[in-house]
Amino acid sequence: MSARNPLLSRHRGTALALPPLLAAFWLVMSGHYTWLLLTLGAASVCLVVWVIWRMQVVDDESLPLRVLPRLPGYLLWLIGQIMLSAVTVLRLVWSPRRKIRPGVGTVPAAGMSDLSKVIYANSITLTPGTLSVSFRNGDIEVHALRAEGVAEVADSAMPRRVEGLEKR
Repeated sequence: MSARNPLLSRHRGTALALPPLLAAFWLVMSGHYTWLLLTLGAASVCLVVWVIWRMQVVDDESLPLRVLPRLPGYLLWLIGQIMLSAVTVLRLVWSPRRKIRPGVGTVPAAGMSDLSKVIYANSITLTPGTLSVSFRNGDIEVHALRAEGVAEVADSAMPRRVEGLEKR
């Protein structure tokens, strides 16, 4: 198998982790454990693994297993930040004195890996009141409901926590 697909030989751990992860995901999402559905689920997992193997897309970038141990803690923290930001946006919108003055600026992300940049940009977008617009010279361009919001994102704990996901 590895002679035919050199990508799998380099990323054997990632390739071997894919079928059990897909099967576990299917079992959790299905919720049905009859013989027929378990057989169809196993067949669908095999089909997906075969298609992925044929496409030669299994690597550490497509399935970054190194972030999985720290991901639940980060997601809990991010949910808390989303809730806090939602309250802040709610106050801005419902305030009798509108203090909404949108601003665009860049947030430094030059020292981050590509995976960390993507997680960071998506986390910024998920947080109400901010939006990742684009990548510029290794930094992330951010739109915020308040001009100070861009600086708040840059000074927050988010970049440190995102980089902490990939620590080995």
